[in-house]
Amino acid sequence: MSCLTDNDKSLQALASDEGGIRKEARSRRMRRIATCLLGAMMALLLVCVVFQADYPWLAWPRAFAEAGAIGAIADWYAVVALFRHPFGLPIPHTAIIEQNQHRIAESLGSFVEENFLTPEVVIGKLSGHDTAKALAEWLVKPANSRAIADVVADSLPGLLDGIDDEDFARFLDRLVIPQLRALDVSRVAGNILKVVTDSSRHQPLLDRGLEALEVWLTNHAGMLKAKFSAASRYTPAQLDSYIVNKFVEGIIGLVHEVVANQDHELRRQFDEALQDLILQLQTSHIHRRFGKTLMRDCLRHFRNGRHAGALLNHIRTRVTAEVYREQSIVRSVTTSVLVSLGESMRRSPALQQKLNAWWLNLAHKLVVRYRRQISALITGVVKGWDAREASRKIEAEIGRDLQYIRINGTFVGGVAGVLLHAATLLVSR
Repeated sequence: MSCLTDNDKSLQALASDEGGIRKEARSRRMRRIATCLLGAMMALLLVCVVFQADYPWLAWPRAFAEAGAIGAIADWYAVVALFRHPFGLPIPHTAIIEQNQHRIAESLGSFVEENFLTPEVVIGKLSGHDTAKALAEWLVKPANSRAIADVVADSLPGLLDGIDDEDFARFLDRLVIPQLRALDVSRVAGNILKVVTDSSRHQPLLDRGLEALEVWLTNHAGMLKAKFSAASRYTPAQLDSYIVNKFVEGIIGLVHEVVANQDHELRRQFDEALQDLILQLQTSHIHRRFGKTLMRDCLRHFRNGRHAGALLNHIRTRVTAEVYREQSIVRSVTTSVLVSLGESMRRSPALQQKLNAWWLNLAHKLVVRYRRQISALITGVVKGWDAREASRKIEAEIGRDLQYIRINGTFVGGVAGVLLHAATLLVSR
């Protein structure tokens, strides 16, 4: 999972180019050293030839220089022939890499497939690591989980922007709407109410409702008086006001009693009515038909009004705003989920064993299924390289070591020449 910007890619390309330039510079420096050493051998040989008649002992350095020069020239030819034609002459079996690029590509692809992408090799390497445990240890660190959460959150706006309105509408029509049409709304509502009422979870909601009723009665006492006076035309206004005030005070007093007493009779009656409603929602055919009709009408309104695009735009707006908030719920929740997942994995060796087995089985299937495609990809990429450019890059990578071969060949040849000279003297005597 890595997301690189254009600037990151440019920096990587620049760093790669700079690395290639440094390698080529080192290779050229070693090439000059090897060439200078060849020149030194030639100069030594010339000196020995000129002065050997006066100084017979120069036969020894002459033997060294002759063999060293021959070794240097032979190794120079061998190194140059790998990458190009010596002196530009089209000598057979030279410029080997350039002339055999396709065969090298096929051999490289086959080599990787047969020696690296076999199930035995891959599974053998992976089975030596407890991947699940390592992942768990990595995830429990909030900074690591936060990094993944940031990647997920940052990718959401782009993913949503990439969804076409028509595709989203077709997705809703084919997958979501059929499921909603078959949904038993009445039973779902009953189950939700049952969950809410279990262990008296609904009591705080009832308290909030009663408090809201008290506030409403207090704020709208004047409206109640006006309504009462309009309905009772033949009573004095003072009496209407008195009756409404007492009524409001009585209701507020009752609300205070219900809020203060968790075992109040009204609470019990409310609970009984709620349980009866839950039973009706879960079992009544009338409620079930009403729920299906309501859902069908809502879906018809949604489709006829072409609200899919508006829904998608709303989701985009809300998700984008949420993702880029300073305290993003998406990021914090994703981070918490990943940390919890890591902690659960770390505490459960059995889960780690199952995950490792699943991972190894998945790796085995992927290798078996895609090893030929990976080999073909390598072959295709190498075949697609420019032959001269590829030869130049390979020379830059290993050219420094090849120049050491030239240097070593010079000294090895010289030593061999001295030994052969000594052996010739021994035989002649």
